[in-house]
Amino acid sequence: MTVHVSEYRGDGADWDEVVAADPGGTLFQRHGWKQVMERALDHETLYLQAADESGLRGVLPLVRVRSRLFGHYLVSMPFLNYGGPAGDPAAVRALVGHATDLAQAEGADLLELRSAVELPGVDLPVSRRKVTVVLDLPDAIDALWDSLRSKVRSQVRRPRKEGCEVRIGHDQLGAFHQVFTRHMRDLGTPAQGRGFFEEILRAFGDDVAVACVYLEDEPVAAGWTFHWGEEAEITWASSLREHNRIAPNMLLYWDLMEHAIDRGARVFNFGRCTPGSGTHRFKMQWGGREIPLWWYQHSADAKAAATPSPDDRRYALGVKAWTRLPMPVANAIGPRLVRLLP
Repeated sequence: MTVHVSEYRGDGADWDEVVAADPGGTLFQRHGWKQVMERALDHETLYLQAADESGLRGVLPLVRVRSRLFGHYLVSMPFLNYGGPAGDPAAVRALVGHATDLAQAEGADLLELRSAVELPGVDLPVSRRKVTVVLDLPDAIDALWDSLRSKVRSQVRRPRKEGCEVRIGHDQLGAFHQVFTRHMRDLGTPAQGRGFFEEILRAFGDDVAVACVYLEDEPVAAGWTFHWGEEAEITWASSLREHNRIAPNMLLYWDLMEHAIDRGARVFNFGRCTPGSGTHRFKMQWGGREIPLWWYQHSADAKAAATPSPDDRRYALGVKAWTRLPMPVANAIGPRLVRLLP
């Protein structure tokens, strides 16, 4: 039977079934992200389906991120580590072919499909600029503790000895966003507004864990974890530089791992990073393993073969200037600017 690609117009239930049935499917391909991208960021979404007479066989969430400042991108999914098509091989190939034709016809600078796995039969260049680190979790937290190197255990103990405590729950959104925006400002990068995270909570509810580390009731580190099947992924993590000495981020990660084990997770995903970076080394110290990401790309212009990055020298002056902004100014401008960066 012939597979036809068209715009998806369903309620999302059968879409999510296709994603869940795909061994390479992730939470970031679920239909709920459509409302997050549209309501919080005002992006155009192109949610595509591949179907035949038997029904739905594949899906592809695409988001258009377009501006005069940075360019025109079709991304699956922006701001997130994963995306791309889900479904059987024939449906996946049809969806990728349709997306490639669409990007070419519209003159998009770049089509980027951020797959967690290799897509059989898809003949597009693959970017290797990012990897993820995952750690297999035991059944009990004591076994995980025993597996850590003594230096790591010491770093986890230290913030607790200094009086730090961790709180986990959706009520930590405000504290999380306070730490997150400050951390991103210090890195020279604009941050998403609180509304973006509120929409995620509305869409995914119990699949999200928000954590904050407090020192004398002051939030000093925070993280955001998604749960999908037997995997927990910490997608956003931040800590305040002035407290680096006591390493509150180590306690943050430890408590989120314990929380993940309690929820039945068997894999802890540390999220994406650049190979060889300090973030990469931080994640590897927990004893995890590195997994390459399959970010498929199509571009008519070799100069546009990557989405904008703060590491790009063209943006060096802007990054430096951003670190000097007062927080009220950064929080006012940041959400308007970051929505243009896929």
